[in-house]
Amino acid sequence: MKDKVAVVTGGTKGIGRVTAIMMAQQGAKVVLTGRTEEAGREVEERIREVGGTGMFVRADNKIEADISGAVHKAAEAYGPVTVLMNNAIASDDVGSGRDSHVHDLDTDVLDEIIKAALYGTIWASKAAIPYMRQAGVGSIINISASSSVGSIPGRPSYQASKGAINSLTRQMAFDYGKDGIRVNTIVVGFTNTGSDNFRKMLADPQIKGAFEKLVLTPYLGESSDIANGAIYLASDESKYVTGTMLTIDGGALCHQSQPELDFVALRARD
Repeated sequence: MKDKVAVVTGGTKGIGRVTAIMMAQQGAKVVLTGRTEEAGREVEERIREVGGTGMFVRADNKIEADISGAVHKAAEAYGPVTVLMNNAIASDDVGSGRDSHVHDLDTDVLDEIIKAALYGTIWASKAAIPYMRQAGVGSIINISASSSVGSIPGRPSYQASKGAINSLTRQMAFDYGKDGIRVNTIVVGFTNTGSDNFRKMLADPQIKGAFEKLVLTPYLGESSDIANGAIYLASDESKYVTGTMLTIDGGALCHQSQPELDFVALRARD
């Protein structure tokens, strides 16, 4: 990551925060975005503590001028942007219960979620790609969710945004590969991001047990697990990797729709 210029959207908490700090620790010059000034300044301070270089730019991913402006500020401060991690979502709406079943869905909520996740990804990429072309190299990392290749109850807006990002990744990889720009998706499964919401859920033994059954590993994923994947995709170690979906979910997608059925035992009865 040494001397790479990276923009991490949604970098003030959870996966984005940890990734921004780890990238800076490994030598990248990092610009992180978010809507909360206090949280952004805290990440800036943490980057300095680990000996890195970085700055916070306040930006709302639902506003094109904000997010493109953050990319341009990164280039002005550090040089051409060569790494972009599209991580921001409309966290106020996702998981709040406002993203309801389609027959009940509020169009304003749909707009908020699609704008933050999908439009924000397009706008940030639109601003970053000219710099990557200028540099002759670039890596765009789009954050999706394992539910986007499956389903999750009552989250149509979120699902639509993440499914679209999966397709967008392949299209962008196709369009910009010859410019030296790689585009990949990280498909994120259940991850303990350390948020208050996750802490409350994991404090309930029944809920924690349910989450543990979702994964094949003997532990639940943390933000650093996703950050390590992002750093791999941002680095030259992945120079031949583009247009892919890197799934980091503890093996959760290995579950079948009816995992309780032992098909070997059933066949043995025949």
